[in-house]
Amino acid sequence: MVDKEISRQRKPFNGLWLIRIAVGVLFIFSGLIKANDPLGFSYKLEEYFEVFHITFLSNFAVAIAIFLCALEMFFGFALLIGAYAKKIAWGLLLLIVFFTFLTFYSAAFKVVQTCGCFGDAIVLTPWQSFTKDLVLLVLILVIFSYRGTIQPVFKNLKTQNFVVWIAILLSFGAGIYTYNYLPVIDFLPYKIGANILDEMKTPPGAKPDEYEITYHLKNKKTNEAKVMNNTDYIKSNIWKDATWKVIGEPESRLVKKGFTPKIRDLMINDAQGNDYTKELLSNPFYNVIIVAYNLDNTNVNAIKDLNVLALNLTVNYNIRTVLLTSNSAQDAQAFSKAHHLFNEIFYADGVPLKSMVRANPGVLLMHNGVIVNKWHFHALPSYQKIVKQYLQQ
Repeated sequence: MVDKEISRQRKPFNGLWLIRIAVGVLFIFSGLIKANDPLGFSYKLEEYFEVFHITFLSNFAVAIAIFLCALEMFFGFALLIGAYAKKIAWGLLLLIVFFTFLTFYSAAFKVVQTCGCFGDAIVLTPWQSFTKDLVLLVLILVIFSYRGTIQPVFKNLKTQNFVVWIAILLSFGAGIYTYNYLPVIDFLPYKIGANILDEMKTPPGAKPDEYEITYHLKNKKTNEAKVMNNTDYIKSNIWKDATWKVIGEPESRLVKKGFTPKIRDLMINDAQGNDYTKELLSNPFYNVIIVAYNLDNTNVNAIKDLNVLALNLTVNYNIRTVLLTSNSAQDAQAFSKAHHLFNEIFYADGVPLKSMVRANPGVLLMHNGVIVNKWHFHALPSYQKIVKQYLQQ
């Protein structure tokens, strides 16, 4: 009844088409970018689950990620063709209110520093994300107000339903495909063609981040309090005066962003903690790196197939093959013994390993520090294909 009243009272708004196009295209773009890397989006969702103490949802993070990506794309497409206008308007409003709350919470309480709105393609700060959602909220409120005046592009209901079902299948299919066969476009620093060691370097003359340190001081005799930044603290020589003491921990604030290497958190160690990063990544010959960031949840059948592949490559072509994991040395050695692994095992933090390849396990073929190719365990190349394509040239 309310929607019928609105439909009678509201007159068509000339600018509504432009708003529908802007919102629809943005929702499709946002959903498609995240669907390109649903596993990466699921990692971001797990951060939110931890913040709100609902970690039991972490087991469903991938499914939720694929669903949200599909929902965004479908809502955007349905808005463009005017299908189920009133229901879609409600859905868009509820979704943007939810996203606006999340981005505001992230910005205000500094809990999740990147929202993952556009995956790794466009990284926004929390306040930028919140501003973007506020603008979208205003536009969607306009759409919601005029929802009764939106006319479908397809007048025939059967045609509309057919197009909608195609859109739903494509929306879910995009995320399911990339989850099982790696992102179509790799926006991460470990993409094919990247030289990992080069991506870790800071060029000569590049300026680092600049920080301002704030000190809270108190005079032991007079109880006078002062707040000084690090420049004034040093210049005034107050640090030499024994009557002044620093209260609490000094506060650090980023003043100017400097150069940051694309890869800054990768360190590869052996079981004894010895650094093998440079040795492994600067190998001048072809070498295979199997990445299984979590051996507890890895695909065991794929590990067995990779073990056979590694053995053949090493015996016949002297290819060095290693397994990288974030598990403890004790657990990794037990896993290796249980599955009769041939590979050398090295260790790194789980964060860079998750970025190396969106699979558990995944494979990197490297040559002189460059990622020649990478594969999801669902699309592992055969021994014959690797030999023919790379080793017999």
